[in-house]
Amino acid sequence: MRVRAVFMGATIGRGPAPVKRVDAPAPTPHGGDMIRDDVNALCAALPGAEWSEPFGPGHDVWKVGDKIFAAMGAQGVGVSLKTPDIDTAQMLIEVGAGLKAPYFHRSWILIPFGGDADEMRHRLHVSYDTVRASLTKKLQASLAPRLP
Repeated sequence: MRVRAVFMGATIGRGPAPVKRVDAPAPTPHGGDMIRDDVNALCAALPGAEWSEPFGPGHDVWKVGDKIFAAMGAQGVGVSLKTPDIDTAQMLIEVGAGLKAPYFHRSWILIPFGGDADEMRHRLHVSYDTVRASLTKKLQASLAPRLP
């Protein structure tokens, strides 16, 4: 089974952003290794999630309400995700569940590709939920609930 997704993002001051068509495989079932296409498919399924390339071609960035919750660099080593706080990020780094995310605040971690799909899915949902909770109540109310 394959998932067809169309991602659109906004580019400030340069007119409409490019549309990126992705014919990605369906997300990896429970277990197994998670890859970039799987992360893009999971992000695309989240309510209000928007794809953009604010850092240039090859950088997949996912936002909800104009706030980033997932970012993948052009090198494709993993996905940078927001944690609820610095202490959580530090704990995840110490236990080997992630690395310090380059270029991001200390509350962000980098989860390398090729790891456990369930853990990646969980961390992605925590990142999305953390960022979504920081949006205005009006914007939160306009988004559909996230399905588990």
